[in-house]
Amino acid sequence: MNSEAQTGLYLLTPAKIDLDTFPALLADVLDTGAVDCVQLRLKDIDDNGIIAAVKKLLPVCSERDIPLILNDRPDLAHKTGCDGVHIGEDDGSYDEARKIMGEEYIVGVSCYDSRHRAMELGEKGADYVAFGAFFPTTTKDPRTWVEPEIIEIWTTFTTVPCVAIGGINADNLAPLVQAGADFVAISGAVWNHPDGAPAGAKAIRAAIAAASEE
Repeated sequence: MNSEAQTGLYLLTPAKIDLDTFPALLADVLDTGAVDCVQLRLKDIDDNGIIAAVKKLLPVCSERDIPLILNDRPDLAHKTGCDGVHIGEDDGSYDEARKIMGEEYIVGVSCYDSRHRAMELGEKGADYVAFGAFFPTTTKDPRTWVEPEIIEIWTTFTTVPCVAIGGINADNLAPLVQAGADFVAISGAVWNHPDGAPAGAKAIRAAIAAASEE
């Protein structure tokens, strides 16, 4: 997962999806060209449900050369052929996730407000570190709040890519882009956009471009 010079859009799926309709919607969003990576982040679903979702969504992403990252579960990510896994502090160790996934797959880690955790895992080989939350979010209850300064400090001292997450939308992402975030993780601002999810993705990409020029 390599970012270009401009901040990329790391798209998080809704917590619940309809597998009869969501694959086509995701395809429409990815066809805008605005998305760089997709994380499948489902809640209150059993293993069979996660496996069924990956089987439907992985081809949509692969056909467009977009990595599909599974949240929380390196075992299922490896089993289903995802491009990588994202783990939080409570989802098991980085070492175990890397052992399961192998060196050729993406392993990203949540680091919340901890540069120490980020540095430690970055040195171990994490493909990216995620900091947040930066703004109030309805997606989950954040354990920490952070300021854009953490990204600015991080990007000054390391080349390990960083993802900003938590309540980010087209109206508030500029400070994160200008601080040097490699990716902004977005969910509701895309899926709940009043003109539809593809328009939401385009709005994020336009906001990133505008912030990059300021």
